[in-house]
Amino acid sequence: MAFIQIDKLLETVIKEKVSDLHISCGQPPVVRMGGHMVRLETKTLEPEDTVSLMKSITPERNQQELQEVGSSDFGFAFGTKARFRVSVFKQKGKISMVLRRIPNEFLTFQQLGLPPIIERLIQRPRGLFLVTGPTGSGKTTSLASMINWLNENVDHHIITLEDPIEYYHEHKKSTINQREVGVDTPTFAEALRRALRQDPDVILVGEMRDLETIESAITAAETGHVVFGTLHTTGAQGTVDRIIDVFPTNQQEQIRTQLSTAIIGILSQQLLARKPKGMVAAYEFLVVTSAIANLIREGKTFRINSAIQTGRKHGMQLMDDALFNLWKNQLCEESDVINRANNPGELQEKIVKAKKGLLEDDEEGDDDE
Repeated sequence: MAFIQIDKLLETVIKEKVSDLHISCGQPPVVRMGGHMVRLETKTLEPEDTVSLMKSITPERNQQELQEVGSSDFGFAFGTKARFRVSVFKQKGKISMVLRRIPNEFLTFQQLGLPPIIERLIQRPRGLFLVTGPTGSGKTTSLASMINWLNENVDHHIITLEDPIEYYHEHKKSTINQREVGVDTPTFAEALRRALRQDPDVILVGEMRDLETIESAITAAETGHVVFGTLHTTGAQGTVDRIIDVFPTNQQEQIRTQLSTAIIGILSQQLLARKPKGMVAAYEFLVVTSAIANLIREGKTFRINSAIQTGRKHGMQLMDDALFNLWKNQLCEESDVINRANNPGELQEKIVKAKKGLLEDDEEGDDDE
């Protein structure tokens, strides 16, 4: 019986530029292509196939963790061609794996379609810059591109705290140290506390999961560092609320004040299928002006969305306007953008009006201001 070789599968993943490879018993390997799950035309995997595929790439430490707790995550390099973030786990007593491809080339802000003002914001001497969105929305890629931009243009000391390390950075104009949670440090919170003694200019916190990490990130941002962080929240308004809600009620007022001075911007993103193939990102972007800082401090976060709408001249954009533009520029299907909207009804109405040519110029959501 012929075993499937992991190398052949990974070659396919790289050649076809798919985002994920799924390995589980009872079906052939499956890849996620432009958002859809596609079965490869090879043999159906038996339990022994998935075990041998797992063993061929999983470090000893992670095989042990898999036995003890039923799952393990790690990153690995496939020669110089690509890196993968791997999750191995047991299901029905058998082994399954999901491999996420991490491209090894950094994309520019233009290629990613990121708001150009980001370049200016990340050069600030201090502050908290958040990138948010669901899993698989390209947060890692956006952050890697920002870290790479700084690395190429500024002589900083950059420390990244990641779980696991995805993009590998070389020292360019900056000195860059990447620490992996579980390998180089036990937790994000511990690494962040230590980072402040390591003379950093920029700290990337892979995930702000708990009170301790969030608190340390805000403190680091206040004391003269640029801190990048990620959260799984949708939208700028929801992100601010989520951070404040992590804290006990009696601390919330103080956190609002701290956050209002620390935070410099929130980029919220999601990925959509692009016509005819591939993916495209839609961005919501909040630049924290003094007016928005006041809203955060006074607990009036419900007014952030309308502030983003009126803040277009500062480079701000609401998610639904970004989605509207993707539809208008014929990059995405109407049903897809409506599906992803925060206010599907309103977006639908706007699209109907646009089709009839009834939109006022100020409603267009264009970048002409």
